[in-house]
Parts: sequence; structure tokens; C-alpha cells
Amino acid sequence: MISAEQLAQLRAQTPGIDRGTHLNHAGASLLPQAALQAIHAHLDLEAQVGPMEAALLVADRLQALREDAATLINANCDEIALMNSGSSAFGNVFAAMPRLRQGDRILVGRQEWGGNLANYQRAAQLAGARVETIPCHADGSVDANALTQMIDKHVRLISLTWLPANSGLINDAAAVGEVAAAAGVSYIIDAGQALGQVPVDVKALQCDVLKSAGRKHLRGPRGTALLYVRKSFLDKLEPAWVDVSSAPIAEDEVHLRNDARRFETSEAAVALQLGLAKSVKLALNMGVANLGAVSAALAKACRERLASIPAISLHDLGEGEQSGIVSFNLRGHDAMALKNTLAQQRIYIGANGVPYTPLDMQARGLHSIARASFSYLNTEDDVEILARALEAL
Repeated sequence: MISAEQLAQLRAQTPGIDRGTHLNHAGASLLPQAALQAIHAHLDLEAQVGPMEAALLVADRLQALREDAATLINANCDEIALMNSGSSAFGNVFAAMPRLRQGDRILVGRQEWGGNLANYQRAAQLAGARVETIPCHADGSVDANALTQMIDKHVRLISLTWLPANSGLINDAAAVGEVAAAAGVSYIIDAGQALGQVPVDVKALQCDVLKSAGRKHLRGPRGTALLYVRKSFLDKLEPAWVDVSSAPIAEDEVHLRNDARRFETSEAAVALQLGLAKSVKLALNMGVANLGAVSAALAKACRERLASIPAISLHDLGEGEQSGIVSFNLRGHDAMALKNTLAQQRIYIGANGVPYTPLDMQARGLHSIARASFSYLNTEDDVEILARALEAL
């Protein structure tokens, strides 16, 4: 567990913590001071010696980031690629997979992230394939037993958004991995809301690919992401495009890298990656399970407090353990407008429409939801600040 003194120190090392009540950590969290300093220091170095030369000087630190990221998710270092967004990480890998054929099936969780789903549906439409939704338990979570019954020779891919963007649900990603492994079907996990909030073990999950932006609960800078590709899965992937870093030419032959860095490019925002390195190191030092326990406890307290407000409807899914996301609506207020109204009071929340999680939102008849997402940086006072503001509205 994290002591009150440690939490106070973490808050003191976060420059933006006193600028408002930040409850949008599932969108983008607040940078730690160490990450901010690393970014500034490298930009200064680039200004002094040139960006190319500066990158060479910190190559060992970038390699250390890959090693720490591998440790964070129990992977091998050569299974880690540094990307500039979760979407680009996913898009590059999906484009590298064998093309769908007529009759092929992609099975997705009901909470599949809209960006992933759009790619699946476009590819399926072009090929005459199908995207099908895995049934849910009564609490909205993915039903791995039902998934087993869906498996046949036409299933090409199973995809799961582990922690949805629109509720506090935590899907059983390991159970889905058991089904995928037994069937020999490729398995992709979107861990955008998981990384930095719940422990990640890709070996236990048995996934082939896992991706996450760095800006959410991991507290890295925007414009960074981590991509995991299982080493034995690489042979099935042919990148849609390459460059001199991912596939250098020697003696008139193209040599595609035999590690996850085949999805990296020679052009990268090195300063941001060095900032991410500090955030990853912080998560390792503090322990993700410890950090996530704090945010989950605060989210639980928030759900209980908001439940006491008659005009509030809660929309979280899942029973038992839930994440640091609290989804709700305030009667008479559009979620997007509510977000802007609270921002004027320096209370920062998120708001999601149907495109974020279309299958789940449509299944539940929701047009939008307001979203308060907690970090270990928050306090019980933040819960009360939000509740009182909503009561006043």
C-alpha cells in the first residue's frame, strides 16, 4: 500500500495538481515533475547540439525505457515498440495482419474502442467478412464461456478492450486469452485504460498484441504509446510500410527487423519518449497494484456519493472490482455541455459519445455519458468538490 506521506509527496511532485480538480485521468493525466524536466532538458539539448545528435546521446536511455516497459508488462524487451499513439500502434499492427477473406469472422467485446472497431468493420466490409459481438454477463462483462461456443474455423481474430472508456468495468482479459490460446486464434488487447491502473502480465493474458497510449493512468506525455507484439507472432505480420529503421537495405536486400521495432520509425519525438521513461519508472517504483488500489477506492467513494443525488444516474458496469472510472449523467444536462460547465469552475471531467464505445452505448440506449476518472493523485476532497458542484447544478 501507499502511505499518506508517499501520496503527499507524489502530489507535491505534480506541477498541475493545484490548478484545479483534475478528474480526467482516463483522458490524459497530469505529468510528474520528473517527466516534465526530462522533456525540457532534451529540448534544450536538441537546441544546443541538434536533434539528430541529441538522439544519439540518449540512445541508452531509450533502450532503458523499452526494458522498463517490458518489465512493467512482463514481456521481453524485443517485444516492445515505442509509438506515438495507441491508435497508430493498433493501426500498424492490424494493417500488417493477413488480409481478411470472405466469410472470416472477427469477435469483439461489447465495449470495443470505437477506433479499433472502425478498422475492423472497414476491413470486413471490403472482404465480405463479419464483425461479431461476444455476449456479456448480466453485469456487462465479456462472457468467456459464450465466446468458446462462437469459435469455428472462420474466426480470424479476437479483440478485447480490457477496461472500457465509458464505465468502471474490468473485463476478464485472461479468461478470453485462455479461449483464444486453446483455439489458436490471434488475440489483441486494448489496454488504454489498464496500463498504469491495473497490473499487466502479457504472459498470463496470453495475448499476441497489447497497446496503450502513455498519457492516461501511466501519466506519460501525450504523443507517446507502448506496443507489445509477442515474438512468435511477428512472423504473421507484414508491415504495410517500412523505413530505414524498421527495414534497412543492405546489399540490395531488405532486412525487416525481427523484433517489435519493425513498427517504429526513424523519426520520433525523443523528448516525449524520455518523459514517458520517467512515468514508466515511477509506476514501477510505486507498484501499479498499489496505485490502482487508491484510484479504485476513490472511484467507489464517488459512486456512493453521487448515488445520493436524485438527479444523477450512474452508468458503470461490472460487479466486484471496478476501475477508477465513474460514468454518470445529470438530469437535464447534456454530458458534453456539463463537462464544459464544470471546466469553468476548474473541475475537469471527461465526456464520451456513442463513437467512443458504439456497441455498448447503443446496447444500453445511451447517447453520451459524463466521466470522472480518478488517479492516486486525487483525494476524498475532490469527490466532494465534484458532488457539490453537481448538486448546485
